[in-house]
Amino acid sequence: MYINMTNNCRFPTPVFFLASARPNHKHLAMADNSVVAIHNNNAITDPMKNNPFSIKLGLAQMLRGGAIIEVTNPEQAKIAEEAGASAIVVLQPSQRTVTRMADPCLIKEIKRTVSIPVIAKARVGHFVEAQILEAIGVDYINESEALSVADNEHHINKHNSRVPFICCCRGLGEALCRVREGAALIRTEGDGFNSANIAKTVRNVRSVVGDIRVLTNMDEGEVFSFAKKISAPYDLVAQTKQMGRLPVVHFAAGGIATPADAALMMQLGCDGVFVGSEILNSPDPYRSARAIVQAVRHYNDPHVLASTS
Repeated sequence: MYINMTNNCRFPTPVFFLASARPNHKHLAMADNSVVAIHNNNAITDPMKNNPFSIKLGLAQMLRGGAIIEVTNPEQAKIAEEAGASAIVVLQPSQRTVTRMADPCLIKEIKRTVSIPVIAKARVGHFVEAQILEAIGVDYINESEALSVADNEHHINKHNSRVPFICCCRGLGEALCRVREGAALIRTEGDGFNSANIAKTVRNVRSVVGDIRVLTNMDEGEVFSFAKKISAPYDLVAQTKQMGRLPVVHFAAGGIATPADAALMMQLGCDGVFVGSEILNSPDPYRSARAIVQAVRHYNDPHVLASTS
């Protein structure tokens, strides 16, 4: 595999390095902004899209240990922010049949209302919706299976965007495939239709964490067969084995409705949770949201969990 230096570097002509080589520190400093992996790119190009994947990973790391809450209007967004949410996801209210990206006007209004990161959803495979969301300045894009699917065969090539992407998985192989496409945060999801049933989420989280536990105890020869079995890129499988966890931030979503649900996901090995907008429809929305935020922060303290419940 080759890596190409763009014409913005100090060299007068493009220079190629082997990806497996070990360039000196001078070259590494330049590589942060000037070296990108070669990808076929027929999409709309933007000269300002120079965020390497490492920066996207860093932005995703900022959400670790937090609760991300879905909202449908600026009032809910403000409540979520005051309750301590690490970010909010903007949903389009009252979509009945085909569900799409939220109205850009609503997203902009919510961005003006809060100071925490704003996430917006795009349909699976709909790279133009992603381009629009990036243009209006969202902080993260969620390529969501909960919306109507736009492309049944292809996901968005997330390397084309300077905004970090969030993607869904229901197993380790699917998670690593999304990472290869450029996802900086993976959410393991159960029931994607806002059901309060957490059983599917628990099953899928246990599946991902359990497969990683099995992988870490394999010898090198078994890793090739395991990567083939789960249909995942070998290099990412090997990296997961070495790290003992997913190589990106790992959240849980689906059916999380109480502080106990949130703490359960954290104790199973997740880095945070997504919470549906239903908790903001309770008689005391601030208290409901605050309880889940506190449960995520203190998931190993039964006394705190008891008081927040």
